[in-house]
Amino acid sequence: MELKRKANNLIFATGCLVLLSGLAVFAGVRQASRPVGDVIVTIGNEFNNYFISEREVTALLTRNGNQRLEGAHPEDLDLKALEARLKAHSFVREAQVYRDLAGNLHADVRQNRPIARLVHADTRQDSYLDAEGKKLPLSSLFTARVVPISRLGGGALQAGFFQDSTGRQYLEFLRYIDEHPFWRAQVAEVFIGPNGKVSFTQQVGDQRIEFGFPENISEKFAKLMVFYRQIPPVLGWDTYHRVNVEFKDQIICE
Repeated sequence: MELKRKANNLIFATGCLVLLSGLAVFAGVRQASRPVGDVIVTIGNEFNNYFISEREVTALLTRNGNQRLEGAHPEDLDLKALEARLKAHSFVREAQVYRDLAGNLHADVRQNRPIARLVHADTRQDSYLDAEGKKLPLSSLFTARVVPISRLGGGALQAGFFQDSTGRQYLEFLRYIDEHPFWRAQVAEVFIGPNGKVSFTQQVGDQRIEFGFPENISEKFAKLMVFYRQIPPVLGWDTYHRVNVEFKDQIICE
């Protein structure tokens, strides 16, 4: 009797599994044959950036660049090609395009984000720099609150500078600022001198910070924090006009 009950349960479970599989296959076939319903765009905005709009994404999701996708037949869709088209946009870091069971087309976009602004004498030539050291154009939708960086004494600073082994050190310096909210708020403008040494101005305090080469970055910022905590509270912010944290175990104030 017990054996018969187990056999019946097994048959029932197998039947349910076959039925569910059949329904899944039927739903998949039906979904695959449906024309596109709505185009639903989702833009990840975890950093409060607005460099690409829903309208721009929708404009990129077209047939041959000119026909809307609503009503398109499945055989006219190339989801990988649509993803590639989105990823070609400067401010799109990641993109995923897929269809749901109702036939709607979804585009989930994650924005690229600048960490610095490359400043030129002609501001029309300014551009952004992302965390990988790649150039991003300025946006008419949004102005990023990132640290400006330029060369002392003139000369354009190009994004390609941050791609080689030497330039990557400067990129790491900018990344450090971007990844630490205090320094992101405090560092006003960064300069690279003719000798390659870094200096910067501050949002609070008139001192020019002489950082030296972008080496031992965390240690140098730690020394600067020691200065903030010990000197201005006692002597005031206007006592010194220059603070040098370039040398090991030293803070030079003048």
